[in-house]
Amino acid sequence: MFDATISRRIRLLGLDVDGVLTANDAWLGEIDGAKTELKRFDIQDGFGIRLLRGAGIEVAWVTGRASSSTSLRAEELNVTTVITVAPDRKVPAFEAVLTEKQIAWDEVAFVGDDIPDLPVLQRVALPIAVANARPEVKTACRYVTEARGGHGAVREVIDRLLRSRGEFDAAVARFFAGERQRA
Repeated sequence: MFDATISRRIRLLGLDVDGVLTANDAWLGEIDGAKTELKRFDIQDGFGIRLLRGAGIEVAWVTGRASSSTSLRAEELNVTTVITVAPDRKVPAFEAVLTEKQIAWDEVAFVGDDIPDLPVLQRVALPIAVANARPEVKTACRYVTEARGGHGAVREVIDRLLRSRGEFDAAVARFFAGERQRA
């Protein structure tokens, strides 16, 4: 479950991409003779990321697969920390980001789904698995989402995190205040 004491310490939410932000599908093909990869991202997850960042919590994506689809979605959401690294190098790459941002491992929540995520999940304060994660990953986590990766799991995590901190309503209010300012 989400312990309020731990939730209040979280300064960064780390997200694996394939299997967490996506349903673990990649459509490969050619469009006008160019090789293309497409991925499906959940729109409500994206809105949740905006709410979370509005609450002052940073977001970092970690992926073992370079993809223009991932880059495009990160750009749309203004997620500036996207780590693309070999699956067995996630810990040192993530640690470098934490050092740069002056964030400690015990101030991080991370959502994963597969074996390469385990070394990161074993270090963070709040390890989270999506519903369709590998059994070993679920066992290592404090919370397992009801939603599958790519189908609202990230939004579920963000809503629970913000509610546990007592900040959900304020995050929504900030969003609507910002909308009025942009109008």
